[in-house]
Amino acid sequence: MTLFSKRIFDIFFSSVGLILLSPAFLVIAILIKIDSPGPVFYRQIRVGKDGEEFYIYKFRKMRDDAGSNGPNVTAINDSRLTNFGSFLMKHKLDELPQLWNVFIGDMSLVGPRPELPCFVKLYTDQQMQILKVKPGITDFAAISFIGEGELLSKADDPEKYYVETLMETKLDQNFRYINEMSLKTDLKIIMTTLLKILR
Repeated sequence: MTLFSKRIFDIFFSSVGLILLSPAFLVIAILIKIDSPGPVFYRQIRVGKDGEEFYIYKFRKMRDDAGSNGPNVTAINDSRLTNFGSFLMKHKLDELPQLWNVFIGDMSLVGPRPELPCFVKLYTDQQMQILKVKPGITDFAAISFIGEGELLSKADDPEKYYVETLMETKLDQNFRYINEMSLKTDLKIIMTTLLKILR
């Protein structure tokens, strides 16, 4: 699959997704506003292709006054989560606005999940090669760690556990995606992700 065909694939399906899911976006937005004061969307700096930073968009799942306090990872039992935010996180619904990131070209539907700058600084020279491809909403690592929030909730120090245990395994699976990247692989990953979420 060429970069051009992958981009066409991303534009088509992200635009279709944004249109079809617009009623759900409206319902989620209303429930977020009812549940807690603050904006509907949350944006955060992530590292994209070639190390370029961009803002990733999500539905807000934490209290607006949470600020930058707490770890840079989110466990399912994180006290910063709102009631509805816990539901959004459990069902991965907070990630839906990233279809906009895909549409404007910051991300792809399938690709390594974009990390925070503080975690990218810990990459080895070899791991930095991950940044040669556009990050995505889902990939092999995202499927394997779809219950990441639950894993983090069992750790005494969630951020330390993420860095020392989860991150390297996720990066290995990122490389697996890069080595197997094709239209067939992307379709398989998208379908597997949807099935995992529905279950």
